[in-house]
Amino acid sequence: MSTKQSKPSLQIICADWILPMTAPILLPKEQGDKAHRHNLLSNFAIVIEGAKIIDLIPQESINSHYPNAERTNLGQSILMPGFINAHCHAAMTLLRGVNDNLSLQDWLIHVIYPLEKKFVNDEFVYQGTQHAIAEMLRSGTTCFQDMYFMPDQAAKAVHEAGIRANIGLMVVENKTNWANDAQDCINKGLKVRDDFKQLDLIDFSFAPHALYTVSESTLKQLVILTNELTINLQIHLHECSAEIRDSLQKYKQRPFELASKLGLLSPQFNTFHMTQLNDNEIEKIAESGTHVIHCPQSNMKLASGVCPVNKLIESGVNLAIGTDGAASNNDLDMLAEIQSAVWLSSRAIHDKFETSGNVFEDTAIRDNQSPLTAYQGLYAGTMGGAKALGISDKVGSLEIGKQADFISIDLSSIEAQPVYDPISQVVYSSTRNQVTHVWVAGKCLLDNRQLTTLNESVIIKNTKQWQKKISSYLNNI
Repeated sequence: MSTKQSKPSLQIICADWILPMTAPILLPKEQGDKAHRHNLLSNFAIVIEGAKIIDLIPQESINSHYPNAERTNLGQSILMPGFINAHCHAAMTLLRGVNDNLSLQDWLIHVIYPLEKKFVNDEFVYQGTQHAIAEMLRSGTTCFQDMYFMPDQAAKAVHEAGIRANIGLMVVENKTNWANDAQDCINKGLKVRDDFKQLDLIDFSFAPHALYTVSESTLKQLVILTNELTINLQIHLHECSAEIRDSLQKYKQRPFELASKLGLLSPQFNTFHMTQLNDNEIEKIAESGTHVIHCPQSNMKLASGVCPVNKLIESGVNLAIGTDGAASNNDLDMLAEIQSAVWLSSRAIHDKFETSGNVFEDTAIRDNQSPLTAYQGLYAGTMGGAKALGISDKVGSLEIGKQADFISIDLSSIEAQPVYDPISQVVYSSTRNQVTHVWVAGKCLLDNRQLTTLNESVIIKNTKQWQKKISSYLNNI
């Protein structure tokens, strides 16, 4: 006797505005006044069946097309693709604020590495990733790319929460609490990939930490494996001036040149931070299809430098945005990160203007540069991330046939009024507390600011226990 499968029920989500994020990023010379607004839909609804979007429809047509479907009306809100956090170390949320106001190298060597050696284990990564996921969902992130130890524990937390993720298979040469050496990292990582590869919402990538922590022979091996398995490779590159200085001393070449010689540059290559780039390097990034993940707040906090996002976009490079870990940011708020990226792009142009040697010469106009627009910032935080992770056919925009990964941002409050341009309002005036709903693959994971798959009180309890352990250790050293 066969049992007939019931057809997934329809969900219809209505709002005053929908931003599909299907319009491309325009270069300054292509931008006209309000050029992005043709992408914005007013008084429309998203129709979901199962995990997918099956329609974008005017609200006035709902009754005639879907008379019996469940309907949710979110009023003066904007529906848009969920944010894709293209670089973070999720479990490091448990180290948020342990030590601030240090340079990158001092922070890593004197604070992070000793704490990781002492505390990082399966429970630390699992519970830390749970906390990170809760924070990301509550700020509108529907997908993230992780890089940390114990990727099996991160994948377990991701699966239980129902969020989408690319889990980095961390590789370093030295012995850690996760593996004995680089080869052990690779072997264990491949097993984790095999154990979880049947899950639709989880992808994997190789994650060598950096050129200064992974050998050339290991990187060459990873390039071969990346091509064989058709997966991404993610790495920190040109994170700060000290990295470039040390590479010049050790290898007689800049880190980017070494990465190029090792065959890393490709459309499967995700590079994090990418400060202090020159024009020749930007040209090679564009030619290779390599993706750049910009982490403005972490870069500013650690005094690491500024990623030249204006030149990258104008050269045709795909730009994505990441928060980095909460230990160096100190949050996982993608909306704030997008705001910082847009504002910092203006500062970068101003710096060039001031250092041009002639205060009467506007170098931004001469070089045809302009700061990022609000739409460009949102695009980098959604479609840019989807392209970098190789999943733009599934997510990153709201289109029929794509996965129903989207969020609702409330624009009805006094802080958000008046609304002349919802896109501008989201980037320049909104905060993560205005994210009211989050859907991943058609499942509502945040319902009117309440998490539906995670127990917030248990997460906070676990985190406080880690805080007590770590504080006790720090007070006794």
